[in-house]
Amino acid sequence: MRGIQIYTHRVIKFDQIDNTMMSLSGHSVYSHDVLTVLFCLLTVSQAYVNVALNKPAYTMGPFVFDGNYDTFDASNAVDGLKSDLRAWLGQCAVSGYRQTATWWVNLTTIHRIHHITIYFRTENGQWGPSDGLSNRFLGFSVYVSNTTDRLQGTLCYKDDNFTLATIPVVFTATCPVYGQYVIYYNERLPGVTYPDYYSDHVASDLCEVEVYGCPITRYFGSNCSLLCPDVNCQYCHTETGTCHGCKPGYKGHRCEMVCEGGTYGAGCKETCGTCRDVNQCSINNGTCLTGCDAGSKGDLCKTGKCVDK
Repeated sequence: MRGIQIYTHRVIKFDQIDNTMMSLSGHSVYSHDVLTVLFCLLTVSQAYVNVALNKPAYTMGPFVFDGNYDTFDASNAVDGLKSDLRAWLGQCAVSGYRQTATWWVNLTTIHRIHHITIYFRTENGQWGPSDGLSNRFLGFSVYVSNTTDRLQGTLCYKDDNFTLATIPVVFTATCPVYGQYVIYYNERLPGVTYPDYYSDHVASDLCEVEVYGCPITRYFGSNCSLLCPDVNCQYCHTETGTCHGCKPGYKGHRCEMVCEGGTYGAGCKETCGTCRDVNQCSINNGTCLTGCDAGSKGDLCKTGKCVDK
């Protein structure tokens, strides 16, 4: 998918005898090279924070055994624990097998997201064609939305390439968008033909979902240190700083125009009520600052037939 970068993870270990590192393929990697790589990785990892950590989460059709919900709860996928990828150890969100699977995390506010990392459930066994688990994840999608409705958001990634031999245990995709909900979705719909190696049903068995981005809106750049250049811009492009959304009360490519003509709010798409003075309608939230005209009531002067006193 265009604009998406996918990463797989390879383990490196130290050889304690000659102070080199060994990759799993058996090739030596000298310590000074590794230190350089680790420094670069550390620099990148410090640029963004995991804004999903300990945030509210939801699983459609969670797995329950003998009344036990906590062991498989949706929140297990955002608790920061990922040392054991087995279902029964309380570090994974586990669902029942269904025709559709949905899991989401609520970041509680809109964030500028850079990349998303998913740790799939593996039971700590051999991951591959014979594991009996990976076929349930094939075909998955990742969305970012401002609501729990994935179709109202942005599709960050749709798997149509992985096989049982190539799907990674840990999946990462860049997704430089703004949003409040990160949604994992998969399906096996009746009447749809899927590859033979896909499972008949799907599950959202996720041991950790990490959403990396800037902790504060209106900032951009690789270390989230640059303020969006347009003063009335609320969200700007993660790399260029180009405005993608104005503060309530402003519009235009650079948010240089103030709402007018009795309008207010995001993009000036809301209409003011019957304010006593239409020029005293707040461009931010539509409040009538000098009260309502006769026959209306409420902060927005959009209800009732009372005379404002």
